[in-house]
Amino acid sequence: MPTTLQTVVFPVAKDPDVLPLYADAESWTKFGRREVRLSQNASVDNVLSRTSARVRAGQRVSYASYFNAFPASYWQRWTVVERVRLTVRTSGPGTVIVYRSNSGGTQQRVDSQRVTGSAVSEFDLPLSAFSDGGWYWFDLIASTDDLVLESGEWSTEAEPVVEGLLSLGMTTYNKPDYCVATLENIAGSPELLAGIDRIFLVDQGTRKVSDEPGYAEVAKRLGEKLAVIEQGNLGGSGGFSRSMAETLEREDTDFLLLLDDDVEFETESALRALQFGRFSREPVLVGGHMFDLLDKPVLHAWAETVRPDVFLWGPSFHEQHRHDFREQNLRQTPWMHARLDADYNGWWMCMIPKKVIQEIGLSIPVFIKWDDAEYGLRAKDAGFRTVSLPGVALWHVSWLDKDDSQDWQAFFHTRNRIVAGLLHANPAGGAGMLKHMQRQNIKMLLNMQYYAVQLAVEGMESVLAGPRALHRSMPKDMPNARATAAGFPETRVYKPGDLDTPVSRNGRALPHIGAQARPLTGLRLALFTARMLPKAWLDRSNEADAAQPELEYAKREANWWKIPHHRSVLVGAADGSGKMWYRHDSAKFRRLLRESNRLNRKIAKNWDRLVDAYREAMPEFVSVEEWKKTIEGR
Repeated sequence: MPTTLQTVVFPVAKDPDVLPLYADAESWTKFGRREVRLSQNASVDNVLSRTSARVRAGQRVSYASYFNAFPASYWQRWTVVERVRLTVRTSGPGTVIVYRSNSGGTQQRVDSQRVTGSAVSEFDLPLSAFSDGGWYWFDLIASTDDLVLESGEWSTEAEPVVEGLLSLGMTTYNKPDYCVATLENIAGSPELLAGIDRIFLVDQGTRKVSDEPGYAEVAKRLGEKLAVIEQGNLGGSGGFSRSMAETLEREDTDFLLLLDDDVEFETESALRALQFGRFSREPVLVGGHMFDLLDKPVLHAWAETVRPDVFLWGPSFHEQHRHDFREQNLRQTPWMHARLDADYNGWWMCMIPKKVIQEIGLSIPVFIKWDDAEYGLRAKDAGFRTVSLPGVALWHVSWLDKDDSQDWQAFFHTRNRIVAGLLHANPAGGAGMLKHMQRQNIKMLLNMQYYAVQLAVEGMESVLAGPRALHRSMPKDMPNARATAAGFPETRVYKPGDLDTPVSRNGRALPHIGAQARPLTGLRLALFTARMLPKAWLDRSNEADAAQPELEYAKREANWWKIPHHRSVLVGAADGSGKMWYRHDSAKFRRLLRESNRLNRKIAKNWDRLVDAYREAMPEFVSVEEWKKTIEGR
């Protein structure tokens, strides 16, 4: 009996923005360096159901798309599957053509079948020539009448390595509406429900999910599969660690799928992750990609790594960032055909085998930031790799409308990056990280972002307090970081209509283009810093004396190499809610520059000692026992 690995699916909401993720246009052509769409036969009007779509007479539609092509290279590299069967059920006259690609994106025709009436086309396809990359997909060409794709799936006759069920771990803080929508989505997928053991909804907020309209009904539909757990706010690391600990108690669960709360969930993705995990030769973490919930065809990153030279996370190369499938679908994106390996996957969607949790423990106790990257690195050190699997994804609220490096989360960005570096960076990477962080602090000081640097200072002090303090400080870190904002007036957002909103003396800055819009690098950056740092140090002005901003900048125009030319500016808030007033303050600038430099040097001087302390303590602070003490407030 064949096992379905991947089902051809379509968006039942018939959202035209997401259709490029499911079906491709008929043809594209080169126009200079750009691919230009010549036709668009994949219309939402032709989506008939979750699994069926129509191709109009005389037209052609390709399923070389993110959700419906088959990522052959990943299955060949990581699983025991050696052959895959494509089954396409159609009604009407036309042709089914199967294609493959190589790692460079070159398209190659594999096979084809003419169909008429009700037809079932099967293609037995080997997974033997995709070591560096490549996909399989199929096109449909309608003849004189419409051709309907009734269903399609990719399956295998291979036996899975493990057959256990999937548990889901969702962590939320005051996002009950999103959580209920996700639960409803899961409840509406019988195929996914059949593979689920438990759904652990860890509610750490004050607006309880159980009080949200619609919760009672969906909870009744899910029955005993749903377990709502209420606990104090311990951030993502606390919520996901609770799910991990609960999973270890489930005999029928072999995998835990971590999900963020503010997401829109493609349920087929969870099934694909589960099957990939079941057929993997060795346990692997299976990560899902993240699309922008407010700009749905846009993918944030394909495979993420931690740079060893400065120990910083991010996509393995720039082209992955903010890829728009409206402009370039799978066939038009050569790099997307190469198999790309990841160091970690964000915990907006990541499936972890229970065996991995049993061996390496729970999350590090850091509230938020770097918990997912550190876990991926820790798993890699233990011999368990992370696979960010194409075709497995969800939609998440974008961080482009946030700036969490400047708000209370700046504490966690600094503290947790250093902690993760102490646990995993080599000496050169640790030194590179500390230099990079101090450069970032100088940039923020020159931009009058004193609150963020104050939190960076407190983050470094927390590192020096040692690993034993991590669990003890968890309930206090976030409230303390928020409370610190009271001493930094630049954190206030002036909303439209506020009577005391400042008005800039010279109006609004015009957008810069060309060379003025490009960031400074290399020698130009060094010369800029050498010129601006003494100038800011010698400037004796303070924020209380600033009567009026010099200029107003839109957030996207407020580049770090522009703002230091001013003593006082208005800058748009990242979420567009209002304006923030940045003012030079001599006392804060001098104090924070001295303190950040001193603490940075102290960590560098004591690096080896800190590495030994944190690595020795790690087995204890990621253990179920220590986490239970923190969760229970002991």
